[in-house]
Parts: sequence; C-alpha cells; structure tokens
Amino acid sequence: MAAPGSIVIVGAGQTGAVAARTLRELGYAGSLTLVGDEAHLPYERPPLSKEALAAGVDASVGRLHPADFYAGLNIDLLAGACASALDAQRREVLLSDGRRLGYDACLLATGGRARRLPLLPDDLPAVHTLRTLDDAMKLGAALAPGVRLVVIGGGFLGLEAAWTARQRGAEVTVLEGAGALLGRVLPPHLSDWLLQRALASGLQVRLGAAVTGAMPAAAADAGTTLVLADGSRIRADHILVSIGLQPNTDLAASAGLALCGATAGVLVDADCRTSDPHVWAAGDCASQCLEADGTPVRRESWQNANTQGAIAAAAMLAAARPSVPYPWFWTDQLGCNIQILGAPQPGLRYVTRGASAADDPAPKLLCLGLQGDVPVHGVAVNAGGDLRVLRPLFEQAIPIQADVYADPATALKPFVKSSLQRSA
Repeated sequence: MAAPGSIVIVGAGQTGAVAARTLRELGYAGSLTLVGDEAHLPYERPPLSKEALAAGVDASVGRLHPADFYAGLNIDLLAGACASALDAQRREVLLSDGRRLGYDACLLATGGRARRLPLLPDDLPAVHTLRTLDDAMKLGAALAPGVRLVVIGGGFLGLEAAWTARQRGAEVTVLEGAGALLGRVLPPHLSDWLLQRALASGLQVRLGAAVTGAMPAAAADAGTTLVLADGSRIRADHILVSIGLQPNTDLAASAGLALCGATAGVLVDADCRTSDPHVWAAGDCASQCLEADGTPVRRESWQNANTQGAIAAAAMLAAARPSVPYPWFWTDQLGCNIQILGAPQPGLRYVTRGASAADDPAPKLLCLGLQGDVPVHGVAVNAGGDLRVLRPLFEQAIPIQADVYADPATALKPFVKSSLQRSA
C-alpha cells in the first residue's frame, strides 16, 4: 500500500500532536498539516486543573513541544484555524476562513467540549468551564483568598480544580449529584475515604445535590445564588461547571461518518479507521469496540490520547499496529497521586494493602479488585510504583493469594514472581 501523499490532522491537542510526531518517526515524508482551533501550541490537558490555575501562569504550561519542533519536522501547524466541514467525496477539510485542505488521509482528533447546564448559560457572569488553556487562565485569574467558588460536579476534573482553588485560599463548595465521590471508579470504602479527606482539607461537599435554579445578583460582580433541589441556597462569586465532556463529532456528522448512539463518539475499528476508508478518528471523540462483546467504548484519558494517536498514524502508513496497554489512569486528588489500573466491575472483592487516616499528610494505600482471585481493578494512593510492579498480574490474568498480598510485610516483587511461577 502506497503512503498517502497528503495527511490532514484536525485537532491540535495531545492526540493530534502525537499522531503527527509518530508519522514523522515512522518515516512519512509527505505533506502533513495539523489544524487546531486554539491559538496556543499543542498542549496536554491534565495541568488545566492544577498548574494552569496558579497565579500568574503563562501560556507555556502543559506545552508538548516548542514551536520550532513542528517546523523542524516539516509539520504545517495551523493554530487558531477552525475546521467547519469535512467533504469526504472531495477529500477536503473546509476551514471557516474559506480555505480548503485536500487530503489523501485525514485524522479527526477533535476532542470534545465541556458540557453545560441550561440554568447556567455562557452569558451569566462568573460561570466557568475548564476545557481549554484560556478557560484555566480565566478561572485562575479569579481565584483569591476568600473568593466563594462553587464547583458543580465532583468528578476527577472538578475535584482537582476544587483542591487547587482551596490551596489558593478560596472558599470552595463541591456539588455532586451522585451519592459518592468518584463512585463509578472507586470502591465504596475508598470513595468514603476521599470524601472524609476532602472535608478535612476544608472543602464543603454536598452529595446528591441538584441545582434547580440560578439567580444572578443585580450587580454583575455580586455573584450568583444557586438554588438546590432540597430548597437550600448557596452564594457563589464564581461557578465552575464540571459535569463531563461532549465529544466533538460535527465534522464527522457533516461527512456522514458512522457515530455511536451509546457513547456519542465517532465509531472506529481497531486501527482507529472510521466508516470512511480515508478518515481515521482518535482520542476523546472516538468510540472503539474494545470489549469482548463488541460494545463500543469511548475513553477520555491521557493514555488513550497517546495510544490512539500512535495507532492511527501507523494505520495510515500500513505499519504495524502499536500494542494497546492495559487501561491506566492517573489523577492528583487532595494532595495525593491516585493511579487506577483496569476498571471496576460488578461483584469484585476488594483487598486493601495499607491503612491511612483521611487527614494523613502522606497516605499510602493500594487496593485490588479481584474477580475470583484475579486482579482486574487496582487503585493506588501515593503507591504508583507498587501498582506498576503488580501490572503483569493484571495483564496476564494471574490469580493471587489475597491474604499474602494484603500483609504489609510481603515484598511485592517476590510476590509477583511467585504468583507468575505458580500459574506457569
């Protein structure tokens, strides 16, 4: 198969930048254009809820590569350019300024946009979302000691931002609609531990909270009163809406590409190819059939952005497909680094190694979710190194002796070696 003469990547975030770099690393020498609707150079998003909220932060935070990196690889980076349509028949990407970019192969790495609440429209004063670097810099500029910030949504992003704001002296209230913090990814006892740690750190947390009304003050700088379903009211100087992401699939829809009704992403195969043989999709906007039953999955993670970006690049050149790592995720929560390997499933038995009080300044916990005796879900609190040691047990579905693992006197490297040998 001949390499495409020209490749256009729409989306200059982490996925798009990784794909562009990988194409050059694989020896692709053709025309390569990277289109991004933000004025900034490509950057990673994890710092947006942490370093990017610091006082006086500049636009280099999270930057993947300096500007000369792209020129040096002969990558035509079009920053601040908005793709308005994808003409699959003509194989052209239409830009909002009227330009048309022809392609032999196209990658959609369009990511997503922050979900909004109809009660809190864009034009309401002091309402924020946190999806772009400009979003983060705007919110960060508003944070100061005594500022009342209400975070709607107690997921990864909302909690990270809440903690960062608290460190800057803001009075922070987190409103979470579910009955637990991170209840979809943590076992109940760790979710409760996280809640207690949040409260101990000075965050106010309301679980099972639903916002039913918003009343801006008469003066634009006087804040907003939020009305909750239970009738209570909360005054806020600033509001961060952090209730998830809506994948950007407008371009795919304009080209008639197949979309997933369940996950709202662009349907792709194992090589990240869409229903059009000349178009690929990767990252937050892509839904891929990874489960044994063929159920499409759309993953929003740093790891997935890297993995799918590299897979799509290889597929465009008919190169060997990179291996897909065991699902892994990390987040910084309430002064702790939390790493998650695998995913929760119904009926898991959890075994925890270590014990720490919620207000421990340096807690360390390692919790494994077992299916039978096989670990399929791991959560490490300030114990990422230990979780990496255990990774082969997950990857090879090796049963373990739970009581031996839970004993803090057990050295993990010999434990993993003996577990592997026992199953050989």
